[in-house]
Amino acid sequence: MHVFVTGAAGFIGAEVVRKLIDANHHVVGLVRSKEAGRRLTAIGAKVQMGSIEDIECLHRGAAEADGVIHLAFFHKFSHANLRTRLRILLGGNPRLASLRFTKAAAEADRRAIETFGTALSGRDCPLVVAIPTMSLSPGGLATEEHAPDPNSLGSGRVPSEIATLALAKRGVRSSVVRLPPLVHDSGGDKNGLLPLLIRTARDKGISAYVGEGTNRWPAVHRLDAAQLFKLALEKAPAGSRLHAVRDEGVPFQEIAVTIGQHLNLKIDSIDVDKAGSHFGWLGAFASVDNPVSSALTQERLGWRPVHPSLIEDIHEGHYFRR
Repeated sequence: MHVFVTGAAGFIGAEVVRKLIDANHHVVGLVRSKEAGRRLTAIGAKVQMGSIEDIECLHRGAAEADGVIHLAFFHKFSHANLRTRLRILLGGNPRLASLRFTKAAAEADRRAIETFGTALSGRDCPLVVAIPTMSLSPGGLATEEHAPDPNSLGSGRVPSEIATLALAKRGVRSSVVRLPPLVHDSGGDKNGLLPLLIRTARDKGISAYVGEGTNRWPAVHRLDAAQLFKLALEKAPAGSRLHAVRDEGVPFQEIAVTIGQHLNLKIDSIDVDKAGSHFGWLGAFASVDNPVSSALTQERLGWRPVHPSLIEDIHEGHYFRR
């Protein structure tokens, strides 16, 4: 297939592109910089310059392709300059600026998905969209049969999932791959949540968890996640929900203990009202219980995560080399 991939030069996207090329697919990756374009070209992909806010660019990329994998998203923590401008425009209110930015980013994502749908409509072409597992209801073990929760902390992405699956009625073989908050690997990720937790522990001098730390976070190795995106492109039925999860739920305390041991730091609990000051924007998520199963995904697509678990990967030590 000729495949259009957004977020193609990112931590997950680059590995998705490699797996697609290894399977003899032809890839065009959407990138925002020449440097990212050079990295993609080096692994055999073609490059289209643009962003997910450029509707014409997205439509052209999808219309010329046999399928689309949509991984890009404007995460608020990677756009500090825009947040600064928004704070100025909104009278110096950082919380209001952050909420406005998050809403705008989510709306840009939904528009991108609708654009892909228009370009692919009626052709039975695959569209695979990445969605966070934090959009599910907290507490109980979530399966692929569970709908997203509009009251979850990840609720901003709920309209994107709904829009994606609705495209199945328009002749698009659409599916969503729900990604856990911790996608890990030794491949140089510097902006993911695991590196952020490690940097926070270093900066604060303590590896912390909230309350008893029994809340669970799912995780997956980057190579396993990339393999699932390839499988979804090739054979996921229209309207599918898939879970890229190896570890159903690692207790947050266990994550903090493992990090603290490697950094030789104090490991301790903090109160929920101090989570924001300790973890920053991540504080709101640090106590969320987000256990997720991938049993149905493995059964339906034959996907088998074979790479190291989260704790095994942390113990390899590569995340602690500055």
